[in-house]
Amino acid sequence: MEPRLLTHYKQVARPALKEQFGFANPHQIPRVVKVAVNVGIGEGSRDRKLIQSVAAELAMITGQKAVVTKARKSISNFRLREGMPVGASVTLRRHGMWEFLDRFVTVAVPRIRDFRGMNTRSFDGRGNYTLGVKEQIIFPEVDYDRVARIHGMDVSVVTSTNKDAEAYALLRQLGFPFRGEVPVLVGAAA
Repeated sequence: MEPRLLTHYKQVARPALKEQFGFANPHQIPRVVKVAVNVGIGEGSRDRKLIQSVAAELAMITGQKAVVTKARKSISNFRLREGMPVGASVTLRRHGMWEFLDRFVTVAVPRIRDFRGMNTRSFDGRGNYTLGVKEQIIFPEVDYDRVARIHGMDVSVVTSTNKDAEAYALLRQLGFPFRGEVPVLVGAAA
């Protein structure tokens, strides 16, 4: 069964983007390529159970097994050696990506405390969008009573376009609630 957001993308967003930007070739229409979810835990090098609980929560949230990330180099001030665990990450593609984005936009984002919209300045200049979430408990999959420690995470949405204006229009069509007016973005058609 096809994810709901993918159906919306095919039936509503693609035609709207084609009309808005005047694409002649259907391969020019921007699409979401992957979603990367990353959690960094500085104390993970000293507490292995914390890393395992973070990886388990991330697996519940995304529906895919999390990979434990390790330090690339040693930093003595942080008591960190090369190879010590410092976080967990998941890269989602295809149907899992669409299911996660649907739950993220419709369920998790409205549960953010004091939410006033997503920042439009979080585009990287190459058509990708990264958002920091302060608490993992905004996801309904996480049982608050079993949480070892509240932590944040980064959600990066990678698109097929290299222009922020096209990526903004794509994410807007997918239901991302951006704050304020339409921004002046790098790569916008004049």
